[in-house]
Amino acid sequence: MRNLNYQLKQILFRNRDGSHATQRNRERILSLVSDQLYKLGFRKMTAHSLKPKHVQSLVDSWKSQDLSAGTIKNRMSALCWWAQKVGKSSVIPRDNSMLGISERVFSNNESKGRELPENKLIKIKDEHVRMSLELQREFGLRREEAIKFIPSYADKGDFILLKPSWTKGGKQREVPILSESQREVLDKAHRLVGKGSLIPSNRNYIKQLKVYERHTASAELSKMHGLRHRYAQERYLTLTGFEPPSNGGINNRELTKEQKELDRNARLIISKELGHHREQVTTIYLGR
Repeated sequence: MRNLNYQLKQILFRNRDGSHATQRNRERILSLVSDQLYKLGFRKMTAHSLKPKHVQSLVDSWKSQDLSAGTIKNRMSALCWWAQKVGKSSVIPRDNSMLGISERVFSNNESKGRELPENKLIKIKDEHVRMSLELQREFGLRREEAIKFIPSYADKGDFILLKPSWTKGGKQREVPILSESQREVLDKAHRLVGKGSLIPSNRNYIKQLKVYERHTASAELSKMHGLRHRYAQERYLTLTGFEPPSNGGINNRELTKEQKELDRNARLIISKELGHHREQVTTIYLGR
């Protein structure tokens, strides 16, 4: 193993920031980055020798491959994390545009929302997986959050509380309980696992994730992140009284002043409930 690869693995091992998915993605990107730096001619690098020239060379290489702005920005996030851990945050500009990275296009106003058809849900033989899917639908949870869910911890009566160790970015968050269907799903989860989690005691998260993937595939359920999109779209309709652009609603330029105020407030609420805390990100779910 090359020196840089080894040192980055050691840094990753000592710093378990974020969810399991975040950690795996970061490790994958930094392994790729290390290999790319070697191919670009930087063959004696260490983790502490990161310089602006290395960052610029990587960005130029990525742009030459016609990678999307979103992909490049995800890789930049991993680079920023690396730089921060070795005390070299200053080698990466605060603004990606200084490196010639274009703004991400969040949406083309096409809905990515997904339903959870009952005739497919009943094909899921693992009741823990079935429960996770229902939680994704009712609360807009990410897959990892729904798999790690502990009803006795999360259920606070009129909202659910998600542990930092369940969430992307490791941030605790609340999602309101506003409907009978949400309460019914939570009560089912309580009955299923009692004081436990939706990961059976004989499995860990990775094993349960594989069970989830196998059962959803056999039931012909794909792109279940779309349940999160559907949650956002339904919340938007409830909060504003009109459909979002992704569901055929009018776009932002055609909204009245009053509608724009409703639109902005709804997006801020939805962004918080989804765990993003940035209004701009709601464009992915709602269009613009």
